[in-house]
Amino acid sequence: MSGYLNLRDIDWGMLIIVLVICALGVVQIFSAALGTQWQDAWWKQIIWTAVGLLLMWIATAIDYHALMTRVWALYFLSVVLLLAVLLVGKQAWGATRWIPLGPGVRLQVSEFVKLVIILLVARFMTELRGDNLELRDLLKIMALIVVPMLLVIKEPDLGTALTYLPILGVGALLAGLNWRYVVATAVIVVLVVPIGIHFLQPYQKARLVSFLNPEGDPRGTGYQVIESKIAVGAGGMWGKGVAHGTQTQLRFLPVPHTDFIFAAFAEEHGFVGVVVVLALYFMLLMQIVKNAQTAPDRAGMYICMGVAALVLFHVLVNVGMVVGRMPVTGIPLPLMSAGGSSMLSIFLMLGLVNNVRVRRFVN
Repeated sequence: MSGYLNLRDIDWGMLIIVLVICALGVVQIFSAALGTQWQDAWWKQIIWTAVGLLLMWIATAIDYHALMTRVWALYFLSVVLLLAVLLVGKQAWGATRWIPLGPGVRLQVSEFVKLVIILLVARFMTELRGDNLELRDLLKIMALIVVPMLLVIKEPDLGTALTYLPILGVGALLAGLNWRYVVATAVIVVLVVPIGIHFLQPYQKARLVSFLNPEGDPRGTGYQVIESKIAVGAGGMWGKGVAHGTQTQLRFLPVPHTDFIFAAFAEEHGFVGVVVVLALYFMLLMQIVKNAQTAPDRAGMYICMGVAALVLFHVLVNVGMVVGRMPVTGIPLPLMSAGGSSMLSIFLMLGLVNNVRVRRFVN
């Protein structure tokens, strides 16, 4: 399992960046949840980080080639668990997304399905016979990914379901997708989206359009976006300091320790703090891409680029959401937003990246 694992081969640069982002997240969670029912969320985040590091080590130690041979079993297990969520899952915030594991512990299966999608795309694209991704192959992998997507949308959790698409997108492009198929896919999306909107929950429809004109419903669907933009602007150049953000501490900003943690961070640390955090995410992405470039095979390259696409999508959508440039979809900010399942899944993904790195010289 770990015959080739050497501490010198670990991507220590990536690990340091990850821990710095996590530390900033813990500080912001402490500040944002101070005096609320979630005021113990900061130390829980520390525990999740510690568990995440352990899982990252395990994901690094198990040869990713062994995981690739079991990807179909993992895929069917994922579908079964997603069905179990709908049947016996725990409901919270109007959605059924979690399987209870014990007192105060819940598992959000859809977060861990991301890893399976990454491995599935990597294996599928690696086994292609030709040099280019043909239409029939594209339709096959799309059909496989649509199944878990529909189950997650049913929970309902549109945001998490959408995170599966960038993994497919980057895999298809790297596999040599013909530009004509790209155009055809774009046309199909344009035609299907208006129809698909009718199948969404009312609150999901409202979220998708309210960011365009939040002032149209300032006390309803536009409230989160309005308060978030105020918080970001109030930070100025240097911010108001930890636990001194007015929008955050006076509870105008909703869920400032989870989905809108970036807005709370911007208010308390200002433009300078925002630049630092975004620079850290950029360096993290570059480290992942670097590992993709040095991967020992195509499978390793697809795994690393799938993780990079997912992290980039999370950051772009979450940051765009808090500044009013993206719909409010509930997608967390990686390594910063409070939440166990999200933290553990991202650490497992980074473990896969390390997995590829430590085997880059293995024949």
